[in-house]
Parts: sequence; C-alpha cells; structure tokens
Amino acid sequence: MESKVEKALSSFRSGFNCSQAVLTAFVDDLTINNDLAVNISCGFGGGMGRLQETCGAVTGSFMVLSIYNGNKYSDNKDKKEVTYSMIQKFSEKFKLAHGATDCKSLIKCDLKTEEGQRYARENKIFETLCEMCISDSIMLVEELIK
Repeated sequence: MESKVEKALSSFRSGFNCSQAVLTAFVDDLTINNDLAVNISCGFGGGMGRLQETCGAVTGSFMVLSIYNGNKYSDNKDKKEVTYSMIQKFSEKFKLAHGATDCKSLIKCDLKTEEGQRYARENKIFETLCEMCISDSIMLVEELIK
C-alpha cells in the first residue's frame, strides 16, 4: 500500500503540480473523483497560476481540509468555522517549519521568467524544497484530521 506522501511525490514527479499532488493523495479518503480533483487543483501550482503567492502544497491542503469538513458537518456554519480553524493551525505549523506559506519566499526565484525556471531546475528546487513542502503538508493535514 502506497502512503499518501509516496503517492503525492510520485504524482508530482510525473508532472502534476504541488496542489494536484496533495489533493489527489487524499481522493480515496475523501471519496472524490480523481479527475475532478486534478482539474480543480490544476491552476493552483506555482503559488496559484505561477503567481507565486500561496504555495500549491498549502492550497492543496486547504482543499483537502475543506472537503474533509464538508463531508463531516452538515451545517455550513460548522463546516466553515472548523475549516477556518484547521487552516489557521495548518498555516501556523507550516510557517514554523518553512518560514512562509508563499511560493516566492519559499523558493526564492521568479517562476514567471525563463531565468527563474532555469534557476529552479538547475538548483533542484522542485526535487528538494517543493517535495519537502508536499510531504510536510500531507503530514500536517493527516495530523489535523486525526
């Protein structure tokens, strides 16, 4: 049985973005369609459309927490309040581990430029930092939903 971290890293290495990798790692637990998960999270990689704002692993995690609570609570007020609380806890823990939740601060290069993309590839940013953010995000989500 492949762990969620292994599944997510395999997806990421095969071409999915970090948000897709995190969300699709949880599709079985959340009982959602994998293709829908891939499509919903598609635009969130690179800090949302390569804008380098909130890290894709973080936004993927927020989606997981939202769906998890959406399935758990029938009242929308409860869904929102519990989800907001979990997202705040996730963000706090992610920032403690990585210093930021925004992609640009994390990877320290501009992915909107060829030079920035080349820098990221040459310095193995995706293989090291992004994979660490994906792994840590999955572990934080699992910790929060247990």
